[in-house]
Amino acid sequence: MGADTARGRFGILAILCSSILVVAMDNTIVNVALPVVRTDLGASINGLQWTIDSYTLVIACFLMLAGATGDRLGRKRTFMAGLVLFGLGSLLCSLAPSIGWLVAARIVQALGGAMLNPVAMSIITNVFADPGERARAIGVWGSIVGISLGVGPVLGGVLTESVGWRAIFWVNVPVVVAALVLTARYVPESRAPHPRRPDPAGQLLVVVLLGSVVTAAIEGQRLGWGSPVIISLAGLGALALLALIRWEIRRREPLVELRFFRSAPFSSATVSAVCGLAAFGTFLFLSPLYLQDVRGLSALQSGLMLLPTAVAVTIAAPLSGRLVATRGARIPLLTAGISMTVVAVLLTTASATTPLWVLALAYGVFGLGFGLLNPPITNAAVSGMPRSQAGVAAAVASTSRQVGQTLGVAVAGTILAAATTPLTGYAAAWWAVAGGTTLIIALAVLATTAWARAGAERVARRFADEPITEPV
Repeated sequence: MGADTARGRFGILAILCSSILVVAMDNTIVNVALPVVRTDLGASINGLQWTIDSYTLVIACFLMLAGATGDRLGRKRTFMAGLVLFGLGSLLCSLAPSIGWLVAARIVQALGGAMLNPVAMSIITNVFADPGERARAIGVWGSIVGISLGVGPVLGGVLTESVGWRAIFWVNVPVVVAALVLTARYVPESRAPHPRRPDPAGQLLVVVLLGSVVTAAIEGQRLGWGSPVIISLAGLGALALLALIRWEIRRREPLVELRFFRSAPFSSATVSAVCGLAAFGTFLFLSPLYLQDVRGLSALQSGLMLLPTAVAVTIAAPLSGRLVATRGARIPLLTAGISMTVVAVLLTTASATTPLWVLALAYGVFGLGFGLLNPPITNAAVSGMPRSQAGVAAAVASTSRQVGQTLGVAVAGTILAAATTPLTGYAAAWWAVAGGTTLIIALAVLATTAWARAGAERVARRFADEPITEPV
């Protein structure tokens, strides 16, 4: 099996997809086990938030750095290093004696996960030179999201019920070992001919910015919003943001290309990604807690309740891609925003007696909206950008998704911890989701106007026309 035949290329794709499946699945498989983890390790809501957010936050912080590292040092080498870290982190998670150790192990997992996704996409682009084959390969790659969403909750429920929550991390280890062996044997090494220059200062500022904001959001309820720690974190985040803007705007090859944000479609796509994934992160965080704590379902039953979401995402994502290609981004974006908003408002009324069929239907409609959302976000992020900048623009969009999911869990957990009863907390969190998804509807109109498209074209021209000077 080699990259010189179609069978060999799709064999390489299968190796990459199996590796990314376990990384993507760890965004969903852990959520079903949260109530059991809370009981077994004596964790608080804050601890559960950090169990999820430590993973998504670290991936958000290092996603762009990992892609640049693969371009510079070798994509196969970087991918294999990511597999080792992810496997080690999974093993440590399964052995964690306390919630603190579990969070620390999740960070190790995430460092490996951040090295896999962007590097694997670069390998796919390098291996599949034919545009038609590449399009099919990327389509298969995109379906992993729907598969992970479907497999994750159900597998998590089965393993938690039959073996225990630690088994949800054991399952990663043999997959990683097999992927390491197959990658070493069959995946070709490649590097970018002109890799982007390192930006350590920008990377540090991104970590400080995201880390301080998320920590303040999670710990604010416990420490007090007016406490010196929370105020200091907020101030540190503001300073990091200002410093990041000042530093990045002067670099020839910045970690975060700020000129992209002069494009209304790109800015709208970034905000929509944050809002959409915040909504989805909230959904994955709250639903298992509600189904198990309020409705008394088992981990397996709550996983099965999320199947309509997975099926809807799997169906809607390719449909959305075709709509974007033939009719533009407005229809799928509007449909996504409206669907998710309607479901969020409906779920504010969920009680201990809401019929399960109503919940299953609502979860399916929510999955439909989420499935429709991702393709137009990616398209809007890169549309109008020069071809040479498309990869960087897509990386920013991917990072925005991780940031959104992280913030969604942070805010939802904070609202739930502050509520007088679980049901009032769930209702308040879903109202917050409805606010964010309503913004998606407004941006869907704004980002698809002739004015917005003209602005994106001006930004593309400025990449060639504007001189950028490097700081000394």
